[in-house]
Amino acid sequence: MTIPLSRRARAVTPFLAMDVMERARELEAAGREIIYLCLGEPDFPTPEAVRRAAIEAIEEGATTYTHSLGLPELRAEIAAYYRRRYGVSVSAEQVLVSAGTSPLLLLLFSALLEQNDEIILADPGYACYPDFIRFCTGRPVFVRGRPEDGFQPRPDAVRAEISERTRAVLINSPANPAGSVLETDWLEELANLPVPLVSDEIYHGLTYAGEERSALEFSDQAFVLGGFSKAYAMTGWRLGYLICPAECVRTLQNLHQNFLICANHFVQKAGIAALRHGDEDVARMRRAYDARRRFLVGRLRELGFGIASVPSGAFYVLADARHLGEDSLKLALDVLEVTGVALTPGIDFGPGAEGFLRFSYANSLENLKLACDRLEAYASFSASGDRV
Repeated sequence: MTIPLSRRARAVTPFLAMDVMERARELEAAGREIIYLCLGEPDFPTPEAVRRAAIEAIEEGATTYTHSLGLPELRAEIAAYYRRRYGVSVSAEQVLVSAGTSPLLLLLFSALLEQNDEIILADPGYACYPDFIRFCTGRPVFVRGRPEDGFQPRPDAVRAEISERTRAVLINSPANPAGSVLETDWLEELANLPVPLVSDEIYHGLTYAGEERSALEFSDQAFVLGGFSKAYAMTGWRLGYLICPAECVRTLQNLHQNFLICANHFVQKAGIAALRHGDEDVARMRRAYDARRRFLVGRLRELGFGIASVPSGAFYVLADARHLGEDSLKLALDVLEVTGVALTPGIDFGPGAEGFLRFSYANSLENLKLACDRLEAYASFSASGDRV
């Protein structure tokens, strides 16, 4: 019997970063030494205060359902953080907490989109965005970014794509895959377009140069996604939030109640501890990432990789690798097989990054140095037609 799967489910494309990682795990299980630079997975432990808060919460019985919008105490802490960090007034009632930002993106696009409605976003951009939009029956409209702009979308190019079907503009700053941060005047202009702005700010807290700004500083009608995974090294905890205009809360809450119910109770307790006690841990991790960033950019340039704009946030470098090969997926898989260095192919992030490779520096400086030495040998032997 053939089971007919839905067309929209079959249309979801592979997440190539995961494909590379899974192949790397196979090689590792077979005895190979692998250096993982393919995923945005912090290599630091979750801060001790956060771990202790979760353990205490479990022991105190925080294993039940919570309010579908999230624990009132956590939502109040998030609102207080935005007042303290960005000087913006956010009501705790505008905050929806969930199991990471990915389900919140699905809920938000489900609320915004009718069939064939449009979301404008950058190419290249986070690999999963287009599939979120298409799965919610919408259509992604891409604005091609330029390497010298860190692949961030220019406001005039975005404005030119707005149509009667446009329901939002989606931005990500600091950005995956390029690690770039939107210029303040660009962010302000995008926030004041005649359509809502959806600002994915999951990498906030990991900016190394310039000023980190929130879209909420420029528009109270913006939808802002944030969370704990990256800055607090809490990827596996699955805790994120959406700040949205007050008139949209009830509809999004209804969706959350039906499809997700609530985030884990004890994990939300841990999130409160992160906001109250995690600043020093975040600063320490940020300093380490910054040292890695400086090393990796310089070393990759020495190896012939093109980096037109130095990344200033997140923990990624998107480097032009066309001196080694035009097909980024083929190149990434070959580099993995030959050198044991796992990298993400640029094509995962859109046609605008074909020929590029994304390097994650969420790994030790020692491993970054070893990975670059292996890449140097790979490039040398590739040029001579031999193999490592």
